[in-house]
Amino acid sequence: MAWNSSVVMQMGRFLLLVILFLPREMTSSVLTVNGKTENYILDTTPGSQVSLICAVQNHTREEELLWYREEGRVDLKSGNKINSSSVCVSSISENDNGISFTCRLGRDPSVSISVALNVIFPPLLSGNNFQTVEEGSNVKLVCSVKANPQAQMMWYKNSSLLDLEKSHHQIQQTSESFQLSITRVEKSDNGTYSCTAKSSLQTESLDFHLIVKDKTVSVPVEPIIAACVVIFLTLCFGLVARRKKIMELCMKDKDPHRETAL
Repeated sequence: MAWNSSVVMQMGRFLLLVILFLPREMTSSVLTVNGKTENYILDTTPGSQVSLICAVQNHTREEELLWYREEGRVDLKSGNKINSSSVCVSSISENDNGISFTCRLGRDPSVSISVALNVIFPPLLSGNNFQTVEEGSNVKLVCSVKANPQAQMMWYKNSSLLDLEKSHHQIQQTSESFQLSITRVEKSDNGTYSCTAKSSLQTESLDFHLIVKDKTVSVPVEPIIAACVVIFLTLCFGLVARRKKIMELCMKDKDPHRETAL
């Protein structure tokens, strides 16, 4: 019994050591990017360049590191993968705003750390600057906008803040556009409309020139075509009837029974 108890105790100690040892080896490795141990947001500006350095902390063996840009894997040189790895993000543009870079442990992808780019830039505006419409029609002025931080948007007309009429004007705004809709355009709507974006960095404006022309009187084409067809058919029937009468007269003139005897 004493021998069995000793064996059981030794096995118990061995299992306890295994249980305590394995998780530590599997989870002790920690990743850092530029010295940070948690996901973070990196502020930057268009045209700049940033370096991201990922390193393994508390590792007991050589560890392979993988980099991802969003869901796509970044190609790394063979000497830039073990224990420490870096990527250089150059020529940063407004389109890189919100893009994330993730460093992962090769043998355990669940061990990872991410960096999201926060590209700060003033408002960028674009749109169709000239529009010509007929009086009584509807028109939309679409101002495309990009800005970080988000800009406050306003519409001006001839350098004055646009007085919105509920049944005449409608404004729709999304994260990428600022739209002005005008229903049943009038001559008084003619003018220059300015899409203005104001952010903490600066204020930008884009002019939209709206030209309202007189409503053209539309010619009813279908009734005219129908009338022409009727006239044409009438003339055809008239000619046919006239031809029949002429033929009848000719036939009477050639009838020998109608000649007068001498």
